[in-house]
Amino acid sequence: MWGRPERVEASKNRFPSGNQNNAGRHNETRNNLLNSSSHFIMSQSTFSVSYEECRTTADWLLKHTQVRPTVGIVCGSGLSALADMLKDPQVFKYCDIPNFPNSTVRGHAGKLVFGTLKGKPCVCMQGRFHLYEGHPIQKITLPMRVFKLMGVKTMIMTNAAGGLNQDYKVGDFMIIKDHINMPGFAGVNPLCGPNDDRFGVRFPCMSDAYDRELQQLAHDVAAELGFSNFLRDGVYSVIGGPSFETIAECRMLHRLGADAVGMSTVHEVIVARHAGMRCFAMSLISNRAVMDYDSREKANHDEVLETGQLRAKQMEVLVSTMVARIDDDENEDKNNS
Repeated sequence: MWGRPERVEASKNRFPSGNQNNAGRHNETRNNLLNSSSHFIMSQSTFSVSYEECRTTADWLLKHTQVRPTVGIVCGSGLSALADMLKDPQVFKYCDIPNFPNSTVRGHAGKLVFGTLKGKPCVCMQGRFHLYEGHPIQKITLPMRVFKLMGVKTMIMTNAAGGLNQDYKVGDFMIIKDHINMPGFAGVNPLCGPNDDRFGVRFPCMSDAYDRELQQLAHDVAAELGFSNFLRDGVYSVIGGPSFETIAECRMLHRLGADAVGMSTVHEVIVARHAGMRCFAMSLISNRAVMDYDSREKANHDEVLETGQLRAKQMEVLVSTMVARIDDDENEDKNNS
């Protein structure tokens, strides 16, 4: 019992008397880092968006548009042109919508567009929100709950992602069949905090997060359009960002089973499924992740946007054709099951 304090005292005496201040500063810096990390996780876990707040936003939008959307679309980096396909569009800037955060990333226009796509009433986000922008995770997923309250039953998400699977090529489309939520391992989950049963159950199932019938529909449409040669199925891993992944991180994620990596989508899917909406998500492989220490390649955002522009038209055609074939009656049945 008495040996332990002696060892602690001995460890203190390792610092010569002139370095005691250095030791104190070292301990202070370490404690500050631990406290700031704990504060981030706690702030992400304790912040909540109330049902009333979402209801206020939904009611404001319903008052200002005649469109009653059943399909919601989220445009990823460089893919905002999807929203330009909507007929008779009504456009709202995020900064004008009550309770909406602002999108600050280049390639994300920061607009909510209502209209019809192949006869289906839709709402389209031109730009999304990310953890690395400093928003609480419950805030960046607020649009999903607002859409649910507006009557949306199916969510279609797109993103730009780095290819971890070495068989993937830049410009491939990857249908997301499952995800790995890396921030979730650290307790950063949009469902943390008090659960409101009006949105969904406390412990929602995620084994069916990505609707299998919509995945099959995407394959059928791609075959008809001649897109099958660059269409893949894979697992998407989300990280916090904004820094791109290190070589070691890419290797780890690939060994965990991830085929692509990005900084979005998963949090939206979790909240949308919690609220009972069907989800389909697709990644545009905008760059190949650097997996070799001898490589001189570097991931950059300009490459992401450039690839998005090159493949935007095919993405538009694929998504719009899928939307046209979504059966509203089947949609209703799936949401009630």
